[in-house]
Amino acid sequence: MFYEKLKAPLEAMLFVCADPLPVEQIAEILEVDTENVAALIAELQKDLNRDGCGLMIKKIANSYQMCTKPEMASYLEKLTAITDKKLSAPAMETLSIIAFKQPITKQEIENIRGVRADSIINKLLERELIQELGRKKVVGRPIMYGTTNTFLKCFGLADLNQLPSLPF
Repeated sequence: MFYEKLKAPLEAMLFVCADPLPVEQIAEILEVDTENVAALIAELQKDLNRDGCGLMIKKIANSYQMCTKPEMASYLEKLTAITDKKLSAPAMETLSIIAFKQPITKQEIENIRGVRADSIINKLLERELIQELGRKKVVGRPIMYGTTNTFLKCFGLADLNQLPSLPF
């Protein structure tokens, strides 16, 4: 009964928020502890798993977001044109380097790729896929870069531990 009363408000919150909701914020709004949030999410996910529902709840870092099930992609692609959101091959390569080697400086990225990375780094910063993590404590104090929660969201990852391991 306790969960039944809170499932609808939780569902509504997740539905209207464009960004993932942190567990702590959900707990505060629903006036429950974080353990109850996990149980509520599990109950709501069971409801969404029933046949005919096109939505699911995805964990991203320590937050949750309602999104469409992967099998709905073909229908949604017809609804929206997503071609302008695609990254170029060099941008994907740079993003991959940052994801696997973070924190990493621009010079380190350029050493790996063999070409300048200024414009690509700026584009990735614009799209909020990467962020400045601080400065490296070496001569010149270069900026270090790492991925963001937007990166996790775009690639469907709960955290960086879900990245595949490198073969070397």
